[in-house]
Amino acid sequence: MQGGEKEAQRYVWDGAIPLQVHLHDSEVTTLPPPPPALILAPRIGYLPLLSSQLKPFFSGALPPGVDTIWFEYKGLPLKWYIPTGVLFDLLCAEPERPWNLTVHFRGYPGNILIPCDGEDSVKWSYINSLKEAAYIIHGSSKNVMNMSQPDQVELWRSVMNGKLDTYNRISSKLKLGIIEDDFSEKVNPSLKAPHTVNETEATTTLKTSRIPVRLYLCNTNQDFENLETVPPFETWDQISYINRPVEINKEGKYFTLYDAVKSILPEFFHPADEEEGKDGVIKLVRIQGIEPKMEIPFSWVVNNLMNPDYFLHICVYINAGRPMGT
Repeated sequence: MQGGEKEAQRYVWDGAIPLQVHLHDSEVTTLPPPPPALILAPRIGYLPLLSSQLKPFFSGALPPGVDTIWFEYKGLPLKWYIPTGVLFDLLCAEPERPWNLTVHFRGYPGNILIPCDGEDSVKWSYINSLKEAAYIIHGSSKNVMNMSQPDQVELWRSVMNGKLDTYNRISSKLKLGIIEDDFSEKVNPSLKAPHTVNETEATTTLKTSRIPVRLYLCNTNQDFENLETVPPFETWDQISYINRPVEINKEGKYFTLYDAVKSILPEFFHPADEEEGKDGVIKLVRIQGIEPKMEIPFSWVVNNLMNPDYFLHICVYINAGRPMGT
């Protein structure tokens, strides 16, 4: 990986969301109630992994019972298997800092959220995503399934603890590849650096590459002038989840983020708006807290902004109040 890309990837791994976490009123048994907990939550992490910090903080105020941690934002239970940074980008059109969340240790909403038994559930959800990504890239998840137990443990701990160097060393054995960023090298040849043996083995140089993408489509159902006026989501039914690979086909031109989003959501792009790079129906595209220009090479986006599960998570806000095709 090139020097500039290593730096960009490190920014992603070091990224954190400042949280102000309140214990739900129904679970407070003390007077005065406990103050909110202030925590920096890693962008690439998962909310249930904060239990080791939050449970001791609130334990003195909790009623008797079995602890099963879950979170909500403005009344919406949060899906624990979505990375924390993605949840923030998805649910806060206008970034809220600190992000005010409510934590529960009782009354798990099993009718809305799939069960979570703590760290083990999060770990296996991550490993399953990694298997899915490997299958999309290579047509087989064999490399992930054949990981040694020590490597699997070390890989997971590197994600939990934000250890990028360890993650890169272990994940390179999976040979899931990186995408050649020819365009950036042409613009600035100094970016091109010799590959190490491990990087060379792991690099995918095929003209056609399948990129694992998870796109979250937020339907606001009304027009809005600025992000501050976007109403909060009341239900997950307002958010569509699209799990679809993007196929990069290099045919004499570089493939942009615009091309990638259009390949997933063609119904929201119209020929008259092609040169503008963003259609009027699409109000916002956000990845890792960034609202990148749509003409940026998709290869750069993938290499720098993908999550440790080898998926690129893209949040898109649309205004479905505008009739499609107009």
